[in-house]
Amino acid sequence: MSEKIIGIMGAMHEEINSILHLMTGVEETSFGRRTYYTGTIHNIKTVVVFSRWGKVAAATTVTSLITRFNVTDLIFIGVAGAIHTELKIGDVVIADRLIQHDMDARPLMPRHEIPLLGLTYFESDPNYITIAKRAIDAIIGDNIHSFIEEHEIEQFSLQNTWVFKGTIASGDKFFADQADKEQLHAALPDTLCVEMEGAAVAQVCYEYEIPFVILRIISDECNENSSIDFPDFIQNVSSKYAYEIIRNMFALSSGLAL
Repeated sequence: MSEKIIGIMGAMHEEINSILHLMTGVEETSFGRRTYYTGTIHNIKTVVVFSRWGKVAAATTVTSLITRFNVTDLIFIGVAGAIHTELKIGDVVIADRLIQHDMDARPLMPRHEIPLLGLTYFESDPNYITIAKRAIDAIIGDNIHSFIEEHEIEQFSLQNTWVFKGTIASGDKFFADQADKEQLHAALPDTLCVEMEGAAVAQVCYEYEIPFVILRIISDECNENSSIDFPDFIQNVSSKYAYEIIRNMFALSSGLAL
């Protein structure tokens, strides 16, 4: 049985930097224009890396984690835009399955089906979904006051945050207007949120038989009303979410109580 090595990918540098504060014995390796940080969290070997943006970049990164750094498990954390109307800024989505919304090989095969695999959705590992749910439940709602400044809570209306579990859609497109959002919702009505990496990472993990989970913090509404201070949100909200969620997931994986 191989030793557990958990790979953690983050969608933003700030999120990665926050997670590095959890690690001990950190060493850096530069490879393929990426910096991989190896060390331990709660005595579990860990490799942390910035995914870079888009499906190709993220797939390249996770492939290196698997083939060069021998990770056995994968956690991806980052921000996303809300598609479902119930989602609001500060909520967290755990992907139970992921789909590439821009995959379309019709008429050779149905829309969204991945060529040669015969799959449309890639499913996260059930055990990691359970761990992630417990980890996130411990930090959202009233608990958010323990690690987010009050003025940030007010600025981004982070009161009454929730965790959701469902479908995440990925594609090489930034959603910035209501028409795009409505078009995606019409094609894939079960989609909770949209981003640019998760489903590609999921496909690579599927092909290499690596258990994974994709976690997304809602940062905007995917339309013209998404007028938040995005750099502020990343620095002072999502990076702190990432730290707390990963800390709790590793504690639970080590058998510790939250």
